[in-house]
Amino acid sequence: MGLSAQTYTRADSLKVERLLAEAALRGDVTNWTLYFAEKFIGTPYVASTLEVNDEEELVVNLCQLDCTTLVENVVALTLTVREPAPSFAVFCRNLEKIRYRGGVRDGYASRNHYFSEWIASNEKLGVVEEIRGKKEEGYRPFVAVQRLELDYMSTHPSAYPMLEGNAGELRRIRTNEQAFDGQAVRYVPVSWLGKGQEELGDIHDGDILAIVTRKKGLDTSHLGFAVWKEGRLHLLNASSIHKKVVLEPMTLRQYMQKHPSQLGVRVVRVI
Repeated sequence: MGLSAQTYTRADSLKVERLLAEAALRGDVTNWTLYFAEKFIGTPYVASTLEVNDEEELVVNLCQLDCTTLVENVVALTLTVREPAPSFAVFCRNLEKIRYRGGVRDGYASRNHYFSEWIASNEKLGVVEEIRGKKEEGYRPFVAVQRLELDYMSTHPSAYPMLEGNAGELRRIRTNEQAFDGQAVRYVPVSWLGKGQEELGDIHDGDILAIVTRKKGLDTSHLGFAVWKEGRLHLLNASSIHKKVVLEPMTLRQYMQKHPSQLGVRVVRVI
């Protein structure tokens, strides 16, 4: 179904309305981000669910998720449940706000493709804050630094159907990438992630965890949510390995040790 440059199915709108109705009955929830993230456990993993149109539309799909759309749907639901009159239309407005730079959908290149873009845009909009540690405490546990050199999309346009053969959008993507050149961002390295809540107390249940990668041209390679379980940090994520949304049974450190390209995590909190 397409309506006002939106793509969704009846199942998606019904799911949003159901989740919001259930949430309205819960007066005891203090962490909406974690609440909604857990509601998606078991949802099938499907990659590239946003790449279904020839021109950029707001795609709503809660029945099939990848790591990015899991995060975006949860954040949009969190924003919506706080509104005076939550509805599917309000959810769509919030989803568009967080998905596009400055909250404005203006073609494919206006989407926050890199998570560094997503963070910067949504910090300016007052939706999230990136947790970076305190200088006077040596930024612990955010003791590692990544210097951004984003160019993966502009150097691999054939991997993106809406970029291939589209010189105008490709130029816009390259301009977006260059805006972050050399920017230093702080993250918690893998070596710290096996510590307990005393050392990692800056990471809260329901925080967005953006996994920093060593892969050339990228900033992050995977997203999920922080969940503390028996004093150890775990990842709730849309998993290509499990083919569904899961709370990983292994700790986050164990999980990342199986992926040598993963360096650590940036931490982002919905305000």
